[in-house]
Amino acid sequence: MPDVSNTLAVQSWCLRNVKESAKVIDQVKALGLKRIELCGVHCDFNKPEIFAGVIGAYKAAGIQIVSIGVEGFGPDEAAARTRFEFAKQAGCKVISANFSPATFLAALPVVYRLCEEFGINLAIHNHGGYHWLGSGEILDWVFSFTRPCIGLNMDTAWAMDARQDPIKWAERYAARLYAVHIKDFVFDRARQSTDVVVGTGNLDLPKLLETLKAKGFKGETILEYEGDVQNPIPALQKCVEAIRKAG
Repeated sequence: MPDVSNTLAVQSWCLRNVKESAKVIDQVKALGLKRIELCGVHCDFNKPEIFAGVIGAYKAAGIQIVSIGVEGFGPDEAAARTRFEFAKQAGCKVISANFSPATFLAALPVVYRLCEEFGINLAIHNHGGYHWLGSGEILDWVFSFTRPCIGLNMDTAWAMDARQDPIKWAERYAARLYAVHIKDFVFDRARQSTDVVVGTGNLDLPKLLETLKAKGFKGETILEYEGDVQNPIPALQKCVEAIRKAG
């Protein structure tokens, strides 16, 4: 596993309180990070005419866009292609992805072609107990017949929401694990989740990083903290410190 102190990225959804690239860049720098996964809040991936400007702003600031997402993929090749084009221009090797169960099988030929053409993998983002791709049983089924270009972006908190063990998932899906959203939840009596600084809730952060290292993980490690929308920086700074200490 690459040194997390140098490779840690932040998911731009954490910074959704600001929209302009310049302000997002300032906040990434305030975290002491140089890498980001860009979500649709901070770039309209349906508008290729803005791609160069967005990518150029981050590049000029020394911030690497390592991934985009989470983006939905279906059988519409034109819509999928624009996402791959942005990712290619930005130098990404992976896109965080979602699929609809109604169109998943129809989407596969499209994304297979684009993954091969652009040299980019898709990483399914599990999104909790309510999400059809949130259980290990379904992921086992998906990976049993799909090509290796379809892998996993394991969100550790949403895995726990689905009563899955992210440590075991890091072992179980090592061969198809292309990214990890490092996130932590606590739950109330009604099982409602609350974001907390990573490692202070239910996530065994040292064990996660140890397991990723042991399995030779070479994907993207991406910090995500969805709380404190108006001022997430203090909590995010604590998250960065915790990850660097544990790693």
